[in-house]
Amino acid sequence: MSDRGKWVRLLDSTGALQSGHFVLSSGRHSPRYVQCARVLERPSVAEAIGAALAARLPQGIDRIVSPPLGALLIGYEVARALGVRFMFPERGRTGTLDLRRSFTVEPGERVAIVEDVITTGRTTGELVDLLNRLDAEVVAVAAIVDRSSVPDVCGHAIESLLRMSIPTYEASECPQCALGTPITRPGSRSPEQAA
Repeated sequence: MSDRGKWVRLLDSTGALQSGHFVLSSGRHSPRYVQCARVLERPSVAEAIGAALAARLPQGIDRIVSPPLGALLIGYEVARALGVRFMFPERGRTGTLDLRRSFTVEPGERVAIVEDVITTGRTTGELVDLLNRLDAEVVAVAAIVDRSSVPDVCGHAIESLLRMSIPTYEASECPQCALGTPITRPGSRSPEQAA
């Protein structure tokens, strides 16, 4: 079985690959959703996925950074596999990502951003901007699943275990909305928070 087949089978068998009518955190609609929390709920599986993703990253990384909430488990497992530090930003009152909990980065620190799923790359791009403002050097962007329609985020190629082509639609163009199919909002951030 190919690597791709192995990852699709694992995601499917754990209920991480879901079908329905979903509103993503970007506000776009999709007939499929990838709920990586389902595949990461078993620590031994999370550890194996973290090690596989860590193997795709370049040498010399000082720290892994992941955005909340869905990417925290996989980011931590990748950091553990590499033996480096892990941290995460949080959204402040203005809705922007900031470092809290006394987290800091040193100027020139080599950082990899690890996500669970990249769809539009918007949150990843926000995190690249934050790290650039802090004078860190973003050396890689990685995800368990890359379902984006772009090859990179802010000039960083996306390393992933699985690339999936899953359509997304504006609400006004969504075929499921036209059929009146009920909507599910599965993510940790509502579209209003993402705006």
